[in-house]
Amino acid sequence: MSLKQFVVIGLGRFGSSIAQTLYSLGNEVLAIDTDEETVQSISNSVTHAVQADATDEATLRSLGIRNFDVAVVTIGSDIQSSIMITLLCKELGVKYVIAKAHNEMHAKVLYKIGADRVVFPERDMGVRVAHNLCSSNILDYIELSPDYSIMEIEAISEWEGKSLRELSMRSKYGINVMAIKRNNDINISPTAEDVIKHGDVLVVIGGTEELKVLEHTK
Repeated sequence: MSLKQFVVIGLGRFGSSIAQTLYSLGNEVLAIDTDEETVQSISNSVTHAVQADATDEATLRSLGIRNFDVAVVTIGSDIQSSIMITLLCKELGVKYVIAKAHNEMHAKVLYKIGADRVVFPERDMGVRVAHNLCSSNILDYIELSPDYSIMEIEAISEWEGKSLRELSMRSKYGINVMAIKRNNDINISPTAEDVIKHGDVLVVIGGTEELKVLEHTK
C-alpha cells in the first residue's frame, strides 16, 4: 500500500485522533488549527503542525495544500468555516476531501460544494476513519482498547481456497477470526475447516500492532 500525504484541518478530539492515527500508520500528516496551544500539543505526533486560519485562501496556497492526496476538514460546529475550507480545498486541487458535518443540512451543503465524503462522528471515531482512509481492504475498524481492536477485512487473494486451519491466522498474524461474511450470510462461529472464498469478509480480533501489519498485506 502506498503511503499518502494528509492534511487535517481542525484539531478537536476527532481531528487530533485522525491526525495522530494517520501519522502512526506511517503517513505524512500536516495538522492545522487556529489555536496555538492545540498545535503545540500535537506537534510531536504528526509530521508538521501549523497554527493558521484555513479559511484564508492565500494561507492554504502557501502551505502547498494542492500537493496533498487527502484533506480532512474536521471543523463541525463552525458550519460557515467548514464549508469555506472544504470549498477552498477542492478549488485548490486536493484530490479527496472528507469533511465532518454537524447535521444533515450541513452534510447536504458539503456534498453540493464537492466534498467526496461526509462523516458524522457522534463518538470519537477518528481512529476508525483513519484506518479506512489508509487501507483499501479495511472495511471497518473498532478500537476496543489501545492494545486490542476488531477489524473487518476483505479476504486477500492468497487466502482464497484455503481453510482457516491451513491459514493458521493465530500463529501467522496473531489474530483470531470471529466471523466470516459471505454475500448476505454471516458465519459467527467459523471452524478450522471453513474455506475462505473470493469476496469473503473476515471479522478479526487481535492486537493493534498485529492488525497494523495485516492491513498492509495485499
